[in-house]
Amino acid sequence: MSSPEHHVRAARNGAAGPVVAVTGAAHGVGALLTARLAASPAIRQVVGLDEERGETEGVQWHTLDVRDPALAERLRSGEDGGEPVDVVVHLALDLDLESDGEARTTYNVRGTQTVLTAAAAAGVRRVVLCTSAMVYGALPDNDVPLAEDAELRATAEATGVGDLLEIERLAERAPRAHPGLNVTVLRPSVLVGGVDTALTRYFESPRLLVVAGSRPCWQFCHVEDLVSALEYAVLEEVDGELAVGCDGWLEQEEVEELSGIRRMELPSAVALGAASRLHRLGLTPSPAGDLAYTMYPWVVSGSRLHDAGWRPQWTNEEVLAALLDEVEGRHTLAGRRLGRKDAATTLGAAGATVALVGTAALVRRARRRRGR
Repeated sequence: MSSPEHHVRAARNGAAGPVVAVTGAAHGVGALLTARLAASPAIRQVVGLDEERGETEGVQWHTLDVRDPALAERLRSGEDGGEPVDVVVHLALDLDLESDGEARTTYNVRGTQTVLTAAAAAGVRRVVLCTSAMVYGALPDNDVPLAEDAELRATAEATGVGDLLEIERLAERAPRAHPGLNVTVLRPSVLVGGVDTALTRYFESPRLLVVAGSRPCWQFCHVEDLVSALEYAVLEEVDGELAVGCDGWLEQEEVEELSGIRRMELPSAVALGAASRLHRLGLTPSPAGDLAYTMYPWVVSGSRLHDAGWRPQWTNEEVLAALLDEVEGRHTLAGRRLGRKDAATTLGAAGATVALVGTAALVRRARRRRGR
């Protein structure tokens, strides 16, 4: 298999590189990938697809919702008569903790369905999707690390994971439904770098919740490494399902030592019961299922990317340090972001007792409101 450098040399020698379309190109990971591809001599043209125009220059921008069937025509030639698209990277996903769950699922699943159908209709040869290593599930009997072809044993009980599992099913069916269409799926571990998830909020708490008897392992993925892995997929260096993350993992004790944040250990029944009640009452955005990913291992090997020559530029220790810098000044209790007044009250006497009292107070307050 040739290297990305080979593609760069070929492009500089006049050979035609691919035309690449990126959905969700104006924000987040999509914006970072769009900028990287636009600067690459191995890429002939970048097409940015989003509901608003992004800031990267040298990109052919089209504003539309990815659920719009008109997407096929944009991929075929573009409204300005541009060249047909060779590769689509679909990054227009809603994984916001605060989003309405039903609306989020509708957007994510229908959007992916439309992208795959439109790509096939337009003659696109490859679609690159991005889900998460969370689809493997966090289970006490997981291998450490998991092989990339391990069974997907996650359930839909954690935020957005049900959507990601459905996207995985769509990816698996796509080559049969659309012969000739190659679908590559990247599954990053705990993503860090301008993202807000239940797992990044874990490090905003005054204490790190540890469920008694659990065996958490932490493996991170910086967005810069995800973007470079996506570029590998665009340049057809890798195929199939690919895990992306730092080499190795950190044990919970190492995370506590590196972060300087002490633990709050609770029995499983107490932790899961409180998380379930708080979410049911609408006081926290995270369902109880999110807790499993802080209890049990879901570390992945990343061997397929390694075999293709890709290497992460970040270590777990470096990504954790970057995450701690990023969340400094933010305060979360049981997955709920605290305002300044709440944070001052909670952190003024920080400790496990205060955290538990605060959680109980939220429950009592909600019950009083319901009883009125």
